[in-house]
Amino acid sequence: MNVKSIEWKDRTLTLLDQRRLPASVAWLSCHTAENVARAIEELAVRGAPAIGIAAAYGVALASSRGRSAARQSIERLARTRPTAVNLFWALHRMERVIEGFPEGEPDESFEAALIKEAAAIHSEDIEINRAIGRYGQELLPSDATVLTHCNAGTLATGGYGTALGIVRAAREAGKTVRVLADETRPVLQGARLTAWELSEEGFDVTILCDSMAGPAMQRLGVDAVITGADRVAANGDTANKIGTYALAILARYHDIPFYVAAPLSTLDPATSSGKDIPIEERPSEEVLAFQGLPSAPIGSKAWNPAFDVTPAELITAIVTERGVVRPPYEDNLRRILA
Repeated sequence: MNVKSIEWKDRTLTLLDQRRLPASVAWLSCHTAENVARAIEELAVRGAPAIGIAAAYGVALASSRGRSAARQSIERLARTRPTAVNLFWALHRMERVIEGFPEGEPDESFEAALIKEAAAIHSEDIEINRAIGRYGQELLPSDATVLTHCNAGTLATGGYGTALGIVRAAREAGKTVRVLADETRPVLQGARLTAWELSEEGFDVTILCDSMAGPAMQRLGVDAVITGADRVAANGDTANKIGTYALAILARYHDIPFYVAAPLSTLDPATSSGKDIPIEERPSEEVLAFQGLPSAPIGSKAWNPAFDVTPAELITAIVTERGVVRPPYEDNLRRILA
């Protein structure tokens, strides 16, 4: 695997700046929690697991200034992306470490403990993704065409990927896999990121405009749709990048299995259904302009939700690191979490 997006070295968090891809490969050095928060908000780093990992390292960066500063960093980082539940899961783990230390002046043991926890979250994510890949690749035939949306690969995680982890694992198992990557408007994560990382590793990848997914299902022999997730409610409703809901409807009409690949940290048993998932709305400029150039009349209005919710009844199965979960989701997700 050639692609790496998050590195921690010499008390510095280095992020592959995903805003610059595919035109250039540039790295962003983060020395403070505020640097990390801005990187998350501005999409230099994105993808639910990667956001959680970056935020954990952000808390570690603040730890040199003591317990109070570390707590303040958690409050700041928690405001960056409201939909991605992995963010709050990772920050809660860091909070538990902070609670184990008394108030007072910072010392090396406090900082070391938070760095160790952030590194554990990072390394665990890679192993979790590999497990998701192993379970998920069993759902694919030996010669498969997979349609995916947004980016749920190495760039969106600590490494290997969730949806793209299944694609990688299938190839490692000797299967032939072709990928159709929705461009994913308005920020083009599929065209810029998914196609880039798969091309870097020699995969057969074809980019589709989002509106081409239906005809592709009609004419190109799609065997499965696989996406990632930013939050999975207790009943199996799933929030993912805007456009996923329409893709699930198309897959149902064309009798194509629709799989969601997500670690257990993305499951949110405290959220009963999709209607309770907070949906982030991003600046209208992302829709009205691209790379600084207007793509709509000056003064136009735009609605720009970053995510939509796919109802559980449209999801064939959810692939986790503990196995493949099928309906009824409310019972089976509770069972796998236990």
